[in-house]
Amino acid sequence: MSDKDFSILNTIDYPSDLRQLPADLLPELCFELREFIIDTVSRNGGHFAASLGVVELTVALHYVFNTPYDQLVWDVGHQAYGHKILTGRRDVFHTNRKYNGISGFPKRDESEYDTFGVGHSSTSISAALGMAIASRLKGEYDRHHVAIIGDGSMTAGIAFEAMNHAGITDAELLIVLNDNGISIDPIVGAFNHYLTRLRATWQSNYLKDKIEKLATSTAPFNLLGRAAQHLNKGIRDLLPGKGDLFEAFGIRYFGPVDGHDIRLLVPLLEDLKQVKGPKLLHVITTKGKGYALAESSQTVWHAPGLFDKHTGEIFKKQHVTPQPPKYQDVFGETLMELAEKNDTIMAITPAMPSGSSLKHMIEKMPGRVFDVDICEQHAVTLSAGLATQGMRVFCNIYSTFMQRAYDQLIHDVVIQHLPVVFCLDRGGLVGEDGTSHHGVFDLAYTRSLPGIIVSAPMNEQDLRNLMFTAQLPSQHQPFVIRYPRGQGVMPYWRTPFEEVPVGVGRCIRKGTDVAILSLGHPGNFVLAACTLLDKEGINAAHYDMRFLKPLDESLLHEVFQHFHQIVTIEDGSVSGGFGSAVLEFMADNHYQADVHRLGVPDRLISHGKVEELYAECGYDTMGIVREVKAWLVKKHKLRS
Repeated sequence: MSDKDFSILNTIDYPSDLRQLPADLLPELCFELREFIIDTVSRNGGHFAASLGVVELTVALHYVFNTPYDQLVWDVGHQAYGHKILTGRRDVFHTNRKYNGISGFPKRDESEYDTFGVGHSSTSISAALGMAIASRLKGEYDRHHVAIIGDGSMTAGIAFEAMNHAGITDAELLIVLNDNGISIDPIVGAFNHYLTRLRATWQSNYLKDKIEKLATSTAPFNLLGRAAQHLNKGIRDLLPGKGDLFEAFGIRYFGPVDGHDIRLLVPLLEDLKQVKGPKLLHVITTKGKGYALAESSQTVWHAPGLFDKHTGEIFKKQHVTPQPPKYQDVFGETLMELAEKNDTIMAITPAMPSGSSLKHMIEKMPGRVFDVDICEQHAVTLSAGLATQGMRVFCNIYSTFMQRAYDQLIHDVVIQHLPVVFCLDRGGLVGEDGTSHHGVFDLAYTRSLPGIIVSAPMNEQDLRNLMFTAQLPSQHQPFVIRYPRGQGVMPYWRTPFEEVPVGVGRCIRKGTDVAILSLGHPGNFVLAACTLLDKEGINAAHYDMRFLKPLDESLLHEVFQHFHQIVTIEDGSVSGGFGSAVLEFMADNHYQADVHRLGVPDRLISHGKVEELYAECGYDTMGIVREVKAWLVKKHKLRS
């Protein structure tokens, strides 16, 4: 569509403009907003299907509530594109997730309409409740607070903890449960079965017909008043016995209703503003609504990349020669291969079977793989329980999400010396998802734990062999294997398994001028940098440490005995990470050397392509070359 086709949307710079529209124009605005998202994301990339599913809900919320005074809290934020477009960022939306552009998630320092920064799931109810309690303490009794949470996010413990608290307060809190039956992958578990029963009632058209008749009545619209004599009974009187789970928490339940019917949502939300205290509106939506391919293949279209919006063709890079696989695929295929030979192997993932490439194992060995929904804490302790019974559990969690289960890692695994294998996917900088998703802290937060093994493969073959090593009967310790997002470097990676000696690094190449110590995938940047340094007359040695814990102290003694200039490289925080461990070794053993640490600096890194972020942090190939050259030149001048 051209700009002229967005004739209504182009008049909406902020929600105050939206609220000037007559209600009969809202369906057309929803159509334009949906087309704008399709048009922009198809050309620029980003999350896709989630925002399409909440277009009508987004418009209705900003139309009814006096934002930003009334506060909307979006859970996770995948679905907040429409919100961003309607809140002053339409003209810069094409920069979404690009380097120095706007964030793909709500971000407090980006807009006053982004009331809470998100990226991890299930935080919206707690945050909105905190805001609501604070508003009452400040005397702002007319201020409304809305948490918009998906059925996938509702499976996490923190959401239930928040409802448990909300139900005993008089906070002005509305929870909107956006129920589409999927997060990235389909929702599983008993809570989903409960929602399915509620959806079935809606699909039977009993409630739907009742609401539609009221909505089209010529009489003044007051759905809650018509439903019962008292507002505190509300719509639930139309559904005896439904919503009892939420009612048990002390939260009044309304719904389920059609989340794509803007003519219904607006008056319904107006009525809900009159209901005091915590309440929940259950809306049924379709992820990918309005784009047929996204509706039918919701996982594929969660974040499809660039595509032709007319044909639906997703653009893939064309390669003539064989390409290296993604690390996640190496993990998934290797685990299948190991599980076929070792019947004690089991796998756990918290709602990321596609992202972790466990889908094939789920299909072939369903009794040995568990998707536990968005429940990282449960994933870790479940793994621990299985390990007590002799199971060799591979618990696959993204590095950034593992932060949510740190207590369970310590208390339930490390203290009990259980040999759970933690495969931390997306270790390091992850690119366009930005600050909330970078896995840059795991090296620092795992290396301090006693009795744990922490490793990082330099390539696909190393990942394969570390997984093989971790499941051997001789291994009796918690074992962390962290690897990055995206492609590796070896097109032909499927080689015979080899045991990796725990705590043993390797010399990749010898040198005389400087020793470069790497951990994990950035070792490939060092390989390329050494070649370029050779052309500058600098002879660099390269050591791939492979293990952060235990460190290869024999190898480090060799390094410190032969080199006075040492550089460490890691795809993680330099504060407390691999470089810090090397400095501690130097101090403990009374060595004297100039050690320079390259990695993620002690600040939050925003979003962009990983290559741009590596360059910003200074540990890509050219950054390593520049740093070593400048450092050695400076040292030479100081000596002269």
